[in-house]
Amino acid sequence: MSRDYPDRPVVGVGAVVFRDERVLLIRRAKPPRAGEWSLPGGAQELGEGVLEAARREVREETGLELARVELLTVVDSIGRDEAGRVRWHYTLVDVWGEAAPGEARAGGDAAEVAWFGLDELEGLGLWSETLRVVRLAAERRAAGR
Repeated sequence: MSRDYPDRPVVGVGAVVFRDERVLLIRRAKPPRAGEWSLPGGAQELGEGVLEAARREVREETGLELARVELLTVVDSIGRDEAGRVRWHYTLVDVWGEAAPGEARAGGDAAEVAWFGLDELEGLGLWSETLRVVRLAAERRAAGR
């Protein structure tokens, strides 16, 4: 199925990855949102569970393993062309987790990776849903401690 002008939504995963009090973001190398900071993630593969997909995407894009991963929320990313037709539609299952020890490095669809404090996120030009999801993950994380 084509990701441009699809006949149904593509299921994807996004992961809010914490280490200490910082969150890991990637700079997207490909559309949609190419060149922007975002959560590690991507399309779920056939036969792959959501948590498994999140672990794989984090590994591919950042080189890190997740020591812990939990479901968080679901977000729709829908882009329309000038005529109002749906150009893309991703149903994103977001998770949050703790990074296992190791050094983050860009790979897969990530052009760059970096750790940011929660107070640094406002100035990065993040998609409003990404910012909301990171804040939700930080709240869940804090409540679980």
